[in-house]
Amino acid sequence: MSVLTLGFSPCPNDTFLFDALVNGKIDTGGLQFKPVIADVEELNRRAFNHDLHITKLSYHALGHLLPHYQLLNAGSALGNNCGPLLIARKNLLPDEITRAKIAIPGVYTTANFLLGLAYPKATNKITLLFSEIEDAVLSGVADAGLLIHENRFTYQSRGLVKIADLGEFWETLTGLPIPLGGIAIKRTLPAEVKQAVNLLVKQSVEYAFANPNQAMPYVRLYAQAMHEEVMRQHINLYVNHFSVSLGQIGQDAINTLFQKAQQLHLIPPFDGAVLVENAN
Repeated sequence: MSVLTLGFSPCPNDTFLFDALVNGKIDTGGLQFKPVIADVEELNRRAFNHDLHITKLSYHALGHLLPHYQLLNAGSALGNNCGPLLIARKNLLPDEITRAKIAIPGVYTTANFLLGLAYPKATNKITLLFSEIEDAVLSGVADAGLLIHENRFTYQSRGLVKIADLGEFWETLTGLPIPLGGIAIKRTLPAEVKQAVNLLVKQSVEYAFANPNQAMPYVRLYAQAMHEEVMRQHINLYVNHFSVSLGQIGQDAINTLFQKAQQLHLIPPFDGAVLVENAN
């Protein structure tokens, strides 16, 4: 088997859980991985070109890509109280939100899907790198912004206010945790390779949980501008038991997101297997 390209973001949750896999801390059984590190929306776009063997994807993007990619059972960012935040310089009334120019971190992000679900008439959007959204709101380039990743820990210190917690909106609507992003693998790869990668990602997450301090040098390498406390908050928020295994609740949450997206014609219908099956 040739080297497998592995796409993930430079965010602490991804570098934390992939450290053991890409840095030789677990036995990969002869499989080799080439990291491709990029913002999640860039990874979403690359996946539409089918040029990565394995990649982190927003669940919204994965809904479009299910004919080409399957979801691994490990590695997901999914949970409670971890959804995207809609922020602004001041409180906005509902009718002001629908008229506002809103900065989003990508068309295919789950954050943008949730914004459309909560505020279907809010269609005046501009797409920016997630780390640029706070500045865009502060400068007046955007009236409001949709925050993901570590920016949820910093916006208040910059004088911005929360308008809505879209994770809370989802949890109230469905009673389920919010599926943000998962790890997907090309359907065209042999079944035994998909099963092996499924297990290796789980082992990498388990290794990180068992040896959290060992992962931190790799986390810091890609988060040098981030305070240590924010790094650890980020990891604690997005890496949890769903990252080890989705379980039935995690699968129910993902299927519910896909069903709602299909009902709104935001993703095409798909009847195939979503998850890679484990070897018996």
